[in-house]
This record gives sequence, C-alpha cells and structure tokens, in this order.
Amino acid sequence: MRGKHQNMRRWIAGLAGLFALGLAEFSVLGADPHKVTLMLGGKFCDLYKGEVESALRKIAGVTAVDLKSMKGHAIVTADLGKVKPEQLTAAVNALKGDGWHCKAEVMK
Repeated sequence: MRGKHQNMRRWIAGLAGLFALGLAEFSVLGADPHKVTLMLGGKFCDLYKGEVESALRKIAGVTAVDLKSMKGHAIVTADLGKVKPEQLTAAVNALKGDGWHCKAEVMK
C-alpha cells in the first residue's frame, strides 16, 4: 500500500507542477489586453461612429473598438505597450468634416 501512496503523491506533485507551468504560460500568453475608455463629444460626432472606429482601428496595437456598450464613449482594447492613450485621443480629435468634428478624452 505504501508504494501506491508514494506513486500517487509523485503523480499529484507532477500534475500540480504541470498545472502551475500551464497557468504561468497562460498568464503571459493569454493576458487580457488593456482597455481604454474614451469619452466622445463634438458637433454631430455621434453620427460619425464609423469614422471614429476606423480612425482608432488604424492605430497599430488596437485590437478592438466598442462604440455600443456605453453611449457617447469608445471602449478601445489595445496593447498599451504599443499604444499610448494620447494616440487614441489624437486620432479622434483629428476627425473633422463639413460642419462636424469629434473630440475624445480619456476617462480616468
């Protein structure tokens, strides 16, 4: 019986070690990307959501743009190692057309 318990302990220890390694690898490889919430404003900006989304998606490191979850806001998922929040606001603030413009501010 003693041999079975010892083998079981080794098996559990090995499994725990593999599990720990797997979690460590998952936390690095599968880390949640960071989200930045932008408060949107400007004359008729809410009518030009497609332009806002397009401008934000053109920034390298941006992986998703959500304009539906919060009215008047853009929730941007990005690799913050590659993207600065100021780049996001600058992209939106540059949007202008005949009689319309957009402004963005990072929510803290």
